[in-house]
Order: sequence, then structure tokens, then C-alpha cells
Amino acid sequence: MTAQSGLDALLRQTKIIPVIVVDRLADAVPLAEALVAGGLPVLEVTLRTPVALEAMAAMAKVKGAIVGAGTVLTPAQLKQVEDLGARFAVSPGATDRLLDAAAASSVPLLPGVATVSEGMALVERGYRFAKFFPAEAAGGANYLKSIASPLPQLKFCPTGGVTPANLKTYLALSNVVCAGGSWMCTAAQVQAGDFDVIRRAAAEAVAAAG
Repeated sequence: MTAQSGLDALLRQTKIIPVIVVDRLADAVPLAEALVAGGLPVLEVTLRTPVALEAMAAMAKVKGAIVGAGTVLTPAQLKQVEDLGARFAVSPGATDRLLDAAAASSVPLLPGVATVSEGMALVERGYRFAKFFPAEAAGGANYLKSIASPLPQLKFCPTGGVTPANLKTYLALSNVVCAGGSWMCTAAQVQAGDFDVIRRAAAEAVAAAG
């Protein structure tokens, strides 16, 4: 299926996807270098700031970095990140317009769901992977565990409230392929330029994931 071609291999390269907000373009490269050096090569750069697209382009040049776009809300944004060469795209939810655009895009989409009905709608379109968001607020690991049997076709990347304390609980679930989070690269750390701290936090996250 075009909308998720190659996504399986990409998601299985990591157990944790850092969810990144870049406010200053100057932070993009050192942040990517720190995360990759710490063992987290798959990077989700959210489209929440004016410099997000430029930051993605800069980070994509870092050796070993696999850069995708997060908070993709519209077909126009999906086209933007496709033109930029994004390796994947992530959306917090899934509208028919966005899913229709994804079917014609070369960028594999990881759409967000929070309910069984939303998951069923993705399965009808042939999707095999979804983002579970906001994970903790939407029911957490217990919710995901309860829908594994009725929705065996879907594997999830829970994001939203995932922390070192609950990471292994999520990753132990049969229907979880990886998890997303931002605790290893907080806004305060990035603003302060604490990239060595971020590198160590990334390495600790990899170790915690097992």
C-alpha cells in the first residue's frame, strides 16, 4: 500500500521516536547529532514552529538521521514535506482528505487514532500502523492491550504522556511496535544548548527500552 510503503522497516529500526520541536534553526543540527549519537536515529520534527521545515532539511543532512515530519494536519502540509524529502509523516488524527492525499503521496503516513472506530476506519483503507495519541489521556497501555484482539491488523506507536516510567509497559504490548516521546530532548535542554545532556538522555532511553 502506497500510504505506508516502507514504514514497517522504518519503525522497526528503533523502539523510541523522539518528538521534536525546533524553535531556533541553529539548534537543528546539534540536536539531531546528539540524538543520533545517543542511538535514536528516527526523528519526528513537528510542524509547530516557523522554522520546522528548514530544521527538517538541515537535520536530514546529519549522518545517520532518518527525518520525518510530525503534526501533519493537511494535504498541503503533506505535499510540503514530500517535496522536502521527508522519510515519513505523522499526524495526530486522520481525516478523509489527509488519508486520500496520503494514498497518492510517496511519503509513508503514520496517522493518529484514539478510538476503536478510528482504528477500524484505517484498517478499511489497508493501514497496518497507527499512532495512538494522546496515549495516556486516551486510556494508556491498558486501553491498547484491550484492543489488541479485536484489531489484530494494527500495530501502534503510542505518543503523548510516554515517559521512562511507563515506556517498558507500552513496549511489552504485542500491538506496540515503538513509542514516541520528548523527555530526552526537552524544550529547556534545547534552549540551553545542553546537547551532551540530550545525547546521554537518548542513550539512557535506548538502554531503558531494552
